[in-house]
Amino acid sequence: MTEEEKKYTTISIPTPLANKVKERIKGTGFSSVSAYTTYVLRQIISTDEPKEEAFSKEDEERIKERLRSLGYLD
Repeated sequence: MTEEEKKYTTISIPTPLANKVKERIKGTGFSSVSAYTTYVLRQIISTDEPKEEAFSKEDEERIKERLRSLGYLD
């Protein structure tokens, strides 16, 4: 972990929301509202990040050609 990743800040949320989160995390592995909130925010942020393609266009064409030769594609 870098020094930047070890630093924390405080974020305020409405008390009723914090109470709902406390209820939601009961019996889970989350030790605090902060831990759960960090987890949720990381999940949201990660879905916005561009995803790498599983295959390059060249790989994709090579796979398609192989599937055609095996009779799986027309």
